[in-house]
Amino acid sequence: MTGAEVVALLGLLPLPEEGGMWARTWQDEHGSGIYYLLQPGDFSALHRLDAAELWHHYAGDPVEMLLLEPEGGMQAPVLGDDLAAGERPCVAVRAGVWMGARTAGAWSLVGATMAPPYREEGFELGEAVELMGRYPAAADRIPGYVRE
Repeated sequence: MTGAEVVALLGLLPLPEEGGMWARTWQDEHGSGIYYLLQPGDFSALHRLDAAELWHHYAGDPVEMLLLEPEGGMQAPVLGDDLAAGERPCVAVRAGVWMGARTAGAWSLVGATMAPPYREEGFELGEAVELMGRYPAAADRIPGYVRE
C-alpha cells in the first residue's frame, strides 16, 4: 500500500498549519481522536497543546518524534512496532510539551487521542529561534521540525 492509497481509503485531508494529512475519528465532551499520516518531506511541526495526547502507531514506517519538555529536557522517542529496536507503539505527550514528528520511511499512519478533547485555542505552533534558544541541546534538530 502507498501513502496515497491510505489517504484515499481513509478520506484524509491536508492539515496546513501543522503538516501531514488527517481525519477526525471521534470527538465528544470527554476527548477526541484523529488519524494522522506523514509522508517523506512532510512533518508534524513543533507545537504544544493544553491537554495530554497519546500517539499510537497503526501502520507503515516508524515515526521519529521530538519532545521538548517545559523543564528543559528533550526526548526523541520512535513510534513503531519494532519493540526490540526500542520503538514503542504508543507515546504519551504531556500537556505543554513541544512536540514534532516525521516519518522514518515511505509513510506512517498514526493516531492521536486527547482528553479533554482538542481545542483550537489550546494549540500553539513553535518558532525556531525561540525554541533553539530555550533548548540548546536540541538546536540541531529543531530546524527540521518548524515551518518558518
